[in-house]
Amino acid sequence: MTVQTQYYGTGRRKTAAARVFLRQGSGQIEVNARELEDYFPNDIHKMIVKQPLQITETGERFDIYVTVEGGGPSGQAGAIRHGIARALVVYNGELRDRLKGAGLLTRDPRKKERKKYGQKGARARFQFSKR
Repeated sequence: MTVQTQYYGTGRRKTAAARVFLRQGSGQIEVNARELEDYFPNDIHKMIVKQPLQITETGERFDIYVTVEGGGPSGQAGAIRHGIARALVVYNGELRDRLKGAGLLTRDPRKKERKKYGQKGARARFQFSKR
């Protein structure tokens, strides 16, 4: 029995969290037991997910298995990208400079701002009436 080596990375963005596993393979990406093309019909989300692989030129070297929860498509795509980048650093520390330079190892801190009391939203106010 052969033991398969896998590399793990956790990615987060907005309210989404992704667990990413890299295993030696042919470049297949599986998100929540579905193909990447089925899970993200939008080409921009697919491009976001593949960014770390293109920068490090490791696209055909790994099969990627992802479990992602929370958020919407954009948050999930960003979380997967973050997780893949972290897993690649675990695989090979020399890739860190390239990924860091592209800004893929930094967690994007932007979240939805909370609604404030006495207002319509986070920044929007109710219309002011002088009379």
